[in-house]
Amino acid sequence: MVASEVKTLADQTAKATDDIKQQIAAIQASTNGAVEAMQSIVTTMGEVNTNTQEIAGAVQQQSAATSEISHSVRQAARGTEDVVAHMPGVTKAVEETSQSATQMLGVSRDLSRQAEQLRHTVENFLRQVAAADALKRAS
Repeated sequence: MVASEVKTLADQTAKATDDIKQQIAAIQASTNGAVEAMQSIVTTMGEVNTNTQEIAGAVQQQSAATSEISHSVRQAARGTEDVVAHMPGVTKAVEETSQSATQMLGVSRDLSRQAEQLRHTVENFLRQVAAADALKRAS
């Protein structure tokens, strides 16, 4: 009777182990996907930041050239100057977004490491349970 219960418990433990391994694998896959997405976001934000700076420089040059043209063109230049005035704010927002994406990448990497540690901990626990079960069966 006791051997039957031990076998049933061992079977349940094995099933639970498989379930846990599958869940850990799913978490790791999701985490890896998130890390890759964050890396892509950081790269894209860097490119956006570079493009924004280039645009700001080009708009400043255009503003200087239009100041020498007629009054109606000067009004257009004022509009361009307004855009230039807002570019530092846009650049700052892009930089802040890039920093946030970098922080999120770090958090994702930490989560991935924690998932790996959890997997090792569960595997060690299960080995201990199996060893205890083997000792119990042997005695």
